[in-house]
Formats: sequence, structure tokens, C-alpha cells
Amino acid sequence: MTQQKFGVSGSALKCIAMASMLTDHIGYVLFPQYLILRMIGRLAFPIYCFLLVEGAMHTGNIRKYEIRLLAFALISELPFDYAFYGGIRWESQNVFFTLLFGVLAIDLAQQSKNKLMVGLIFVLMVAAAEVMGTDYGGAGIVFIFCYYLLYDRKIWKQIIFAAENLVLYGVGIQACATFAVVPMLLYNGKKGASVKYLFYAFYPAHLLILYLIIRMR
Repeated sequence: MTQQKFGVSGSALKCIAMASMLTDHIGYVLFPQYLILRMIGRLAFPIYCFLLVEGAMHTGNIRKYEIRLLAFALISELPFDYAFYGGIRWESQNVFFTLLFGVLAIDLAQQSKNKLMVGLIFVLMVAAAEVMGTDYGGAGIVFIFCYYLLYDRKIWKQIIFAAENLVLYGVGIQACATFAVVPMLLYNGKKGASVKYLFYAFYPAHLLILYLIIRMR
């Protein structure tokens, strides 16, 4: 993606996504009566999908990227289960697994020049996400593949994402995810400050803190 002089850097987008995600999870576990918190939280996942593709396209070693996602998926699973379900829940997996399957799909698709094979890879990853019960499931892989296949189409990939979101989720609170296209369209192609590991650590850390708050209530 080409850089533009003005706009929002990748690190700024990550901070927006983290703030949105924190708001969403506070609303889910502590204040479910305030729907506005969940609506604000809908911005997080599309931005993470967008940045995931940016990372996959620019990384010098996609294997290390995949290993890092797998490591934090495993680290985050217990905090995820206890924060949202109060104990281990085998049928639901945290969002890092969704992101991992998305990167695996991109990795395999880049290795294949056969369109039929790319389609098969996509279907298999959607199925894997659904079978494992990852957060956002197959829909998450659909969003990630949208940003990958339309990587150089700045406007079109956001239009297609918005359409996919509407088709997959209808007009409920998930429709608020469409507003995430605004900061993504402002992305200037620049990395910004290095906050990579802040994002990785923030996810399990904030879930653990939320669980401890629940226990103290």
C-alpha cells in the first residue's frame, strides 16, 4: 500500500482498536445494560483484520508471525475463558486463533497461483474457525480474506467489507462495525511508533484484569 502524507499510522489504528476492544469487553462483562459500550466495541475487530493483512504483507518472516499469533492464542485462552465464561470452555476459542487462521490462509494463498486452490484454502480456514468456535468464526476469515484479496483497492475493500458485514450479521449492533472504515480509510501506510508487543500483551492482560474485577464484585 502506498503511503500518504497525512492520515493515521498503523500504531494509531492499533490504539483505536485496543480502546474499542476494551470498551466492548467492559460492556460485556461489567455493564451489559449499556449497549453503547458494545456498539463502540464493534470497531475493534475490522481494524485488527485490516492491520493483520498489513502485517502479513510486510513481514520479513511470516512463519515467525504465525508462531507469535499461536503463542499468544495459547497464552490468552485461559484469561478469555474465565473473563467471558467463568471457567474453561472448550467449544469457544479467543480471537488470536481467528487471526492465526487468517494469516495461515494468506500464507498458503501466496504460495499457490491456482485460483481453485486459493478458494479451497479459504473454505478450509473458514471451516476450521467454525469448528473450533473461534471468536468471530468463519466471518472473521471472510473479513481478513477481503482485505487480502483487495489489498491494493483502498476504497473497494472497505465497501466490500461493509457489505459482507451487513450480509453476515444483519442490522444489529454488529452493523456499527461499518464505522471502522473511517479510521481505516485514513490509514497513511506508515507504521508509526512500535506498539506490536503492547497489543499482543494487552489482550490477555486486560481479560485477566476483568476476570479479577468480576471476582472482587
